Amino acid sequence: MTPMAVAIDKTDEQKAICEMVRQFADEQILPNAEHYDHEDAFPEPIVEQMKELGLFGVTIPEEYGGMGLDLTTYAMIVEELSRGWISISGVINTHFIGSYLLIKFGNEEQKQKYLPRMATGEIRAAFSLSEPELGSDVAAIKSAAKKLDDGAYEINGQKMWVTNGLRSDLVFVLVKTDPNAEKAHRGMTCFIAEKEAGASENTGAYRGLIVPPQLRKMGYKGVESTELVFDGYRCPAENVLGGEEAGLNKGFPQMMDALEVGRVNVAARGVGIAQRALELALRYSQERKTFGKPIAQHQAIQFKLADMATQVDAARLMTIRAARMKDAGERSDLEAGMAKLFASEAGRFCVEESFRIHGGYGYSKEYEIERLYRDAPLLLIGEGTSEIQRMVIGKKLLERHKI
Repeated sequence: MTPMAVAIDKTDEQKAICEMVRQFADEQILPNAEHYDHEDAFPEPIVEQMKELGLFGVTIPEEYGGMGLDLTTYAMIVEELSRGWISISGVINTHFIGSYLLIKFGNEEQKQKYLPRMATGEIRAAFSLSEPELGSDVAAIKSAAKKLDDGAYEINGQKMWVTNGLRSDLVFVLVKTDPNAEKAHRGMTCFIAEKEAGASENTGAYRGLIVPPQLRKMGYKGVESTELVFDGYRCPAENVLGGEEAGLNKGFPQMMDALEVGRVNVAARGVGIAQRALELALRYSQERKTFGKPIAQHQAIQFKLADMATQVDAARLMTIRAARMKDAGERSDLEAGMAKLFASEAGRFCVEESFRIHGGYGYSKEYEIERLYRDAPLLLIGEGTSEIQRMVIGKKLLERHKI
């Protein structure tokens, strides 16, 4: 069953890329996901192939060695990867947000220094907002950076839920730089914190950055989620995103802008997991027989399939709309919030319906739907919970329709 049928016109390039990624998902991701999920092991060989396919540089401009493709094409790629296993999309998602921040807000020196190596996947990025005591309330950030006499900044504090926190070489981290700012969000700065990939305790130039053992999770395994502990970590002033002059205390709007594209990203993941759940339900319901006929012939099951397919389609269209608006330079905060809300909930809904269709077998680790059932809830939380999305949507609606 090929998703994105008639409704979405794809360019020839988009068709070719989606076909390539779909084949990659069918041949490399789906047959191996069970093993890596069970072991909670990083899928190194799959990630190496992603580097070869150029997937780490999809949105990075050609002059820095990337493909220079738009958000819409990226969203299509994320859907295909997530259809295979959302952990795989997790490996490139935070990297993509890091490269977005650099492309949009970085200065030329920063772009030259990092983007070419990011495009090949030689170095990978993570980004970090959450802390142990805060998730949705970003303005309550406690991690702080203070300027030292030699011009560098010293960062102290703890960060939480950092995807790729251990294996990344760069972390785009939001910390407080002006504790006296009248409004908390006006006193935050985004630093490009360099680190040693894979080191739990950084030494030398990066000492003072500790990565505790990865957090153990219900699903979304294989890709690490970690804490980061900054304890006297020194960051040179030139690693303020955009440079010290342009970037100091400008971190909050930079990160919020990045979250807007991050929401399209999570929406695409919701579409991918929903699509896979539908495929599994369609296959199982035609193979499994009860009362002398395939369960797909029972109206109760057909209704479930109908609702699932409708949600998948609607979620996909909303996601592509939000991406296309952003690509066209239009404000898409409302649309991105709606897409993220709807697609993540559609992902959960379709997975649960598919789980029900599988009956007792859905509860067995022999069937793929069991993994999807553990993976889907992540999307309800990451990049802003459904409740936060509703707040964002409500606020934006009132702003746009002021009387």
